[in-house]
Amino acid sequence: QVHLVESGGGSVQAGGSLKLSCAASGFTASSICMAFFRQAPGKEREGVTALYTNGGNIYYLGSVKGRFTASHDNGKNTLNLEMNSLKPEDTAMYYCAADEAPCWWVGTLEARHFAHWGQGTQVTVSS
Repeated sequence: QVHLVESGGGSVQAGGSLKLSCAASGFTASSICMAFFRQAPGKEREGVTALYTNGGNIYYLGSVKGRFTASHDNGKNTLNLEMNSLKPEDTAMYYCAADEAPCWWVGTLEARHFAHWGQGTQVTVSS
């Protein structure tokens, strides 16, 4: 059974930093696509970052480029997201997502490409 367990998140002032992690288990494929999406109240879910655990390009939402850094810990099969220079507009529920198909995007990352989702963790950035 597939499990995605998120950790991290919390509240921070603007300009601060937070780290999110997502531990994946139960996948049969040796490599998977892992991602973080976020959804703010009243807004659509948007893809923040995605990577294929076998390597390759990493996707970043335009508004987080240069501030967020995604990485994968192969030993723990964990996706990590270091979030720096946080802004109030980064406030949202952040969801981990994964799929056994390689990562694929054209322009933006779409939620429909991911079969498995975590429960979400809240990130709140105050001004």
